[in-house]
Amino acid sequence: MSVFPTAGHLASWAGRCPGNNLTGGKRRSGKPTKGNRWLGRCSPGCAWAAARSRDTSLSAQYWRLARRIGNKKAAVAVGHSILVIAWHLLTDNCDYQDLGGDYFARRDTDRQRQRAVAQLQALGYRVALEPLAA
Repeated sequence: MSVFPTAGHLASWAGRCPGNNLTGGKRRSGKPTKGNRWLGRCSPGCAWAAARSRDTSLSAQYWRLARRIGNKKAAVAVGHSILVIAWHLLTDNCDYQDLGGDYFARRDTDRQRQRAVAQLQALGYRVALEPLAA
């Protein structure tokens, strides 16, 4: 992996860098570049498999993105994450430690609480939050 100085270089070589091409208020194509054809085609397939696994951070990332941007774009994004993880594992010579399926919920607990309160209020409940007695 010494050929790629950063994980971004590997993702770019594979053609799986996120496209965010916005200029002058207009969106231009955000399609991934051609890159390495074998690795580029393999990464979304790995992402589909990761999405179907249970209680993993990659699965949580896929379903979180799929709601907003669609299944195929979410697969490309998770494929990019898999490439970044692989680069770190091979470069640092360490074992993979999954963050867990509830990683995104744990990361921003205030947002999760506000979302749950809003859902209950939408169902017609009055919600009063009190801290749990220790």
